[in-house]
Amino acid sequence: MDKLILGRYYPGDSFVHRLDPRLKLILNILFIILIFIAQHWPSYLLLGVVVVASVWASGISLSFFLRGLRPMLVLILFTVGLQLFFTSGQHVYWQWGILSVSQEGLINAAYIAVRFLLIIFMSTLLTLTTQPLEIADGLEYLMKPLKVVKFPVNEVALMLSIALRFVPKLMDETTKIMNAQRARGVDFNNGGLIKRAKALLPLLIPLMMSSIDIASDLTTAMISRGYRDGEGRSRYRILQWRPTDTVILAASGVLTVGLIVLERFL
Repeated sequence: MDKLILGRYYPGDSFVHRLDPRLKLILNILFIILIFIAQHWPSYLLLGVVVVASVWASGISLSFFLRGLRPMLVLILFTVGLQLFFTSGQHVYWQWGILSVSQEGLINAAYIAVRFLLIIFMSTLLTLTTQPLEIADGLEYLMKPLKVVKFPVNEVALMLSIALRFVPKLMDETTKIMNAQRARGVDFNNGGLIKRAKALLPLLIPLMMSSIDIASDLTTAMISRGYRDGEGRSRYRILQWRPTDTVILAASGVLTVGLIVLERFL
């Protein structure tokens, strides 16, 4: 669990690090939309090239991303397995009861796996190259139009940034608790699925208590620093939109049009 990199910030001064957080949020949302628009392998290949180029521009090793995928492999394999064994089709290669492997199932499973990988890579790139406070400021700015309908923009942006920041924190706490219980003779790796699940139950109470302590410390820190939501707050970091951000946004628009044209052609 300590290898989970989603939600962590990787300090750096790369091209991607210097982009405006509002732009990176917009590009992530747009990229997810494009992933679901794509329905053919050439489109996925184009999006894959964009991901690899973005990772290269961030200055972060690709192997670092691949190591971070390990904690999420179970979720990916489970979702891919559902598509593989429960998708019916005309060309069936194997069948046993309600389970079957067809040509359509293989194609859908491959598409789902690629979509998962691309989304995880781009989402991880966002959190690795953007500080949590910058993400909160970017979200708050993008959601400003919702203030017209009395939507609590400031509070929602704060909650999202805190949740994103404390995902790796809770994973680290879970690892510490597991190591402490291993030192006392608890075995988490051997035995069947039920035995492993029972071994994980004693983690819940100390993890809950640790989460309450973290939340209490965070509340105390925010109060001591004079935090107040709503209008009139001062900011230490001011977001600045640069010409480079405009160029990247225009390039993403060209990519969107090109992908839509490619899908229509295919």
